[in-house]
Amino acid sequence: MSRFDTPIDRRHSDSYKWGKYAGRDILPLWVADMDFAAPPAVLAALHRRIDHGVFGYGGPWPSLTESVLTHLESEYEWRIAPEWIVWLPGLVTGLNVACRAVDGDVLTATPIYPPFLSAPHFSGRKLNRVELACTDEHWHWDKNALQQAATAATKLFLLCHPHNPVGRCWSRDELHDLAAFAEQNDLIVCSDEIHCGLILDADKQHIPFASLSPEAAKRSITLMAPSKTFNIPGLGCAFAVIPDAALRHRFEQAMHGIVPHVNVLGLAACEAAYRDCTDWHRELIAYLAGNRDRVLATVNAASGAKMQPVEATYLAWIDVRELGLSKPAAHLEAHGLGLSDGADFGAPGWLRLNFGCPRSTLDEALQRFATACRTA
Repeated sequence: MSRFDTPIDRRHSDSYKWGKYAGRDILPLWVADMDFAAPPAVLAALHRRIDHGVFGYGGPWPSLTESVLTHLESEYEWRIAPEWIVWLPGLVTGLNVACRAVDGDVLTATPIYPPFLSAPHFSGRKLNRVELACTDEHWHWDKNALQQAATAATKLFLLCHPHNPVGRCWSRDELHDLAAFAEQNDLIVCSDEIHCGLILDADKQHIPFASLSPEAAKRSITLMAPSKTFNIPGLGCAFAVIPDAALRHRFEQAMHGIVPHVNVLGLAACEAAYRDCTDWHRELIAYLAGNRDRVLATVNAASGAKMQPVEATYLAWIDVRELGLSKPAAHLEAHGLGLSDGADFGAPGWLRLNFGCPRSTLDEALQRFATACRTA
């Protein structure tokens, strides 16, 4: 039996995920946090920090920074300098700061994590959108659409890597194509790499965009956090890696006065996660891959639903347009399953399912999904 098989009751806690449907028989597989306890090494680090008893203003310390540098080099062969790191209280904060720091229009591709669509608006930037292409093999970039959408006013490209919600782990060739596109159009690339530790296929690897070349690094803002991989999003700890000093200065200037310090417990958890959780992480990936396979089989066997294989993340992106439902998320809720509505990602008629949960929860959820499809 896996440690991830044991359900943890979150119904009467501070959980957004479970609180949304309080008092209703609806399994919540929507917002992107997992129903697993944080790694034991992270919990131990938090206990040590709490036992200290003082929670004044704090910031990163040398061994924390070293854990980040070592992690990035060992996992992704990406060597960075300590001064490239800018600590943040959350990755979404980084997306919004990037839109403020880069003066010009923003370009991204849908479907996409909703803050990619809202951050430019909050920053007073014009957003141009293109659609990702989907074939029988997988989702991919539409190079012609990207080129047509880029104008002289476009200065920032928002990249989701690995991609939420379609679950792609972008290949080196695909990333080089994007880097060439950015070079050709003189774009800064803000790369959200929060799911980089959640590559589910053994034959694939995460390649940080900034690691492609010195030229790519110079025009990059990489956003990372331990929160998704180690299930600690509530601790509020993330960071940007910005190699170019001038761009980093602009980013830091855009933060001044509006971005708070990082939670000291989040910093403690970050160090432990990157330094001491290798075995836990290996077990997690194997468990999530098994869950992924269950979801893929069930969805593609259901009438009116289909999905592409998920290479990364714990999120399934499901096409239910053939069901002909005006409100597919509401239909699933009526059958006891709470999923994310694709309309929020720029794709009505789709649903996002979070399979980061114990098998017993997932199997019940998939039964409800199949029933909902049959009764549509």
